[in-house]
Amino acid sequence: MASITIRNLDDDLKAQLRVAAASHGRSMEEEVRVILRSALTKQEPSGGLGSRIHARFAAMGGADLDIPARTDKARPASFDE
Repeated sequence: MASITIRNLDDDLKAQLRVAAASHGRSMEEEVRVILRSALTKQEPSGGLGSRIHARFAAMGGADLDIPARTDKARPASFDE
């Protein structure tokens, strides 16, 4: 197993780590290992925003929407009054 040393750790952060470790019944070293493991094993959401929204609400049955055909060409926004 590898080991690391963290220098210049803020005293307040170390105190928060000590409290968190005690509340979970762990040593400070084990608390740091758990925090690092959790932070580095999070999976990135796959797909774009639309895909993630669809996946979230698909279990509710979704919605059937009639999407009108686009007949006009897209045009840039005009911010003039």
